[in-house]
Amino acid sequence: MEARIAPCRVGILGTSLSAIDAAVAVVARHGVFHTEDDKTTHFSLHPGSEALEITLMSRHGVLPEADFYCPIPWEPLEIATPAALEAAIAEGSDALLNRIFELIVKELEYAAPDWSEAIGLRQLTPDSIADAWFADRLTHDPFQWAQRNLQEVERNKREHHTVPWRYAILRLHEAIETVVPQFNDADSRRFRQGLARVFIDNYAAIPPESIRRLLALHRAGILRILTLGEDYELQREPDRTLIVHHRQRCEFDVFIDARGQKALKTRDLPFPSLRQQLLACGDDIPDVGDDYTLQAPETVRGRVAFGALPWLMHDRPLCRG
Repeated sequence: MEARIAPCRVGILGTSLSAIDAAVAVVARHGVFHTEDDKTTHFSLHPGSEALEITLMSRHGVLPEADFYCPIPWEPLEIATPAALEAAIAEGSDALLNRIFELIVKELEYAAPDWSEAIGLRQLTPDSIADAWFADRLTHDPFQWAQRNLQEVERNKREHHTVPWRYAILRLHEAIETVVPQFNDADSRRFRQGLARVFIDNYAAIPPESIRRLLALHRAGILRILTLGEDYELQREPDRTLIVHHRQRCEFDVFIDARGQKALKTRDLPFPSLRQQLLACGDDIPDVGDDYTLQAPETVRGRVAFGALPWLMHDRPLCRG
């Protein structure tokens, strides 16, 4: 993948794999990656590309971690079983998220007791667990954290070692996704703001090679990460984009929004005929069955499979996992 962008100040909104891929696409015309005998990846700029600067940015400035070793197919959960989840749902939607979280806590305590105690899991809630999950990472330089995490992941892969708490969270996200449609509006908001962030960070772990390239670009002095915070301004002008954050001002000649997929509605469908049919049914969001086929209108029910993630994310916020 290659982007035809001249050597200049490039801003990329996002720090996920989409943003890293965008950065790699930008540098493809301006240099080469190469691996030394010690298996360290480096990047060398072509002459004439010295003006290239890339900034990845997000509210928290957190990078994804490297994909970790674990058994496949996944082992079954011991506590948050289908029967246990069904029993929690059967008690009704009130406080459902809290009951589900209690099952998650018990599953993690069973799988990773030392980690659960270290993070203070028993004192956490569905609302506070995300802050605890990211707390240590936020106190470290993101590139130093990425380097250390990469070394850990590569060592675990060589030794066929599975980190119990990472593996438990990975398996839990798929089980809990089946419960999400049963949350009431208040619990849905709480879930997205808290627990969902933990699941997403876990299953959005990225290929180690992407981490190696990210670190190589940083070592080459080309790439940095900017923490925007919650209160920042983005101003687009004809010849540049301005970011104002923490009373600082950053200018970019090229700006790329690489925040990934967002939830979309029926009106956003790119297929005019299908869009009109669904809107005529009064569906702001396509009605999709358990087998991912459209349920309306009658003429297409069960005949058209609809697996487009942006239109599934309303009821299935973890479907990207």
